[in-house]
This record gives sequence, structure tokens and C-alpha cells, in this order.
Amino acid sequence: MFKGSYTAIVTPFRDRKVDEAALKTLVEDQIKGGINGIVPCGTTGETPTLSDDERDLVISTTVKVANKRVPVIAGTGSNSTAHTIHYTKRAKELGADAALVVVPYYNKPTQEGLYQHFMAVAKEGGLPVMLYNVPGRTGCDLLADTVVRLQADEPRIVAIKEAAGSTDRVAELRARTRKDFSILSGDDALTLPMMAVGADGVVSVASNVVPDKVAQMVKAAQENDFAKARALHLQLRDLFVALFVEANPIPAKAALAQLGKMQDELRLPLVPASDKTRQLMKTVLQALGR
Repeated sequence: MFKGSYTAIVTPFRDRKVDEAALKTLVEDQIKGGINGIVPCGTTGETPTLSDDERDLVISTTVKVANKRVPVIAGTGSNSTAHTIHYTKRAKELGADAALVVVPYYNKPTQEGLYQHFMAVAKEGGLPVMLYNVPGRTGCDLLADTVVRLQADEPRIVAIKEAAGSTDRVAELRARTRKDFSILSGDDALTLPMMAVGADGVVSVASNVVPDKVAQMVKAAQENDFAKARALHLQLRDLFVALFVEANPIPAKAALAQLGKMQDELRLPLVPASDKTRQLMKTVLQALGR
């Protein structure tokens, strides 16, 4: 259902409020750059710091600007199943096409608990579900056996954003899941190797900064032009690394501010990038001709 490059879009702020004008520009830039879809209210969007009204604003604005040109996959996950269902229903009301649902964080459920959580969200939320496995953030790994069970038991579970850092995990999932189940890399630096073993694309941080380059790399890999894809990957490698020298989305926002796309403003407990990181982002952007 979901193949290609999807941007986990930042949430721009100005004077402690969501910068709606900047968000509209960012979404439009992504679509013009060839991105296949937009993912608002994910980790990159600083969702834990957003009020419910701000969540609604970010999702509805993204939906309006996208205007059905590309799908909008709204982040709706939390560590409460009831809250996740509520956020998923709300995203559907706002016009989202699917929900990105992260593994519940902090409370560390068992695999059976994860199965029941995602099944409840898929059955009651009203949207197709993209699972999101990022154990480095959640402290809990959604194992392959559980993913296989979920996609077999519930057709509305249509995809996974896999950020456990293992190409072998992706290969196993590709071998054991239905053909229409989408597997997307959750790590820019691993997109190409993951696609080589069966992934269908990426939910990207780097595409906030260079949507055209990320879209071109993924498209080349989809077309089995791995020489071209590898050349683009190597061109983007320094950016992939730089974007994670501090917690995401700190470096991404520094880069976008340098490009004049938004204010370099985050919400506590995140703070703007260090001078060292700002200089690194400047160097990397200049090398990319940005």
C-alpha cells in the first residue's frame, strides 16, 4: 500500500506556537520534490510536546496542503491503547489516509500485549495502520513473529516503519509477510541496504532537507538501478550522519533554518543545536549545493 519515500515532517514553531505558514511551505516543498507521502506528528514532529489542538492543526494543515496529491500518514501512537485509538479516530476525522502507530513506550508490554494493542487500534481506529518499531526510543522491540501474526490476522495493518537497525529483520519480514504488506526503513542511513533485501522505501528525516535527492535514491532502488541509488546514498551519507549527531529533530531544524524555511525553535526538553552542530550542518549543506 505504501511504497517510496515518505517524509517524517518537522513541526515548525514561531514564538512558541505552531508556525502554520512555514508548515504549509514545507509540505508543498516535499510534494514538489517528489516525495510520495507526508507523515506529520511523528517523533520528528515533536509530538510529545504538542497539545491536542496543535496535533489537530498540524494534521489538518498537512491534509489541506497535500490535497490528495500524496497520502498523509498521521502519527497517532502513544503508550495508552485508549489514547491511541482516540488519536487515530481524530486523525481520520481530519482527513488522514492512514495512521503511524509507534510501539508503546516506557511501559514495555509483552509481545502479546503489543499484539492486542495494535489489533485494537486497527479494529477501532478506522484507519489503515503502519506499525512503527523503534526500540531505541521505546525500550521495546516489536519482534518479527508478532508482526507476521498481526498482518496475517488484520488486513488493516498494512505496513511497518522498521527502525530496529537490522537488515536481516527486514529480510525476514519480507520473506514472511503478505506481498501487499509494505516495509519501510525508519533510518535514512539504512534505506538502501534495507531496500536491497526487500524494503519498499523509507520514512525519512533527511527528506525534510533534500526531498528531491531522497526521492531519487528510493526511486532508483525501486527500479533496480542500484548503481545510481548507491551514488546518491554516498552523496547523502554525510547528511544522514549529521542529522543524528544530536537528538532528532535538532539538527534537521538547524538545517531548515539555515535554508530559510523556518525558525530554529524547539520545545523543551529539546533545545536548539550547538554551535558545533550548526557548523557541521552548514558544511554538509554547502557540499550538497544547498
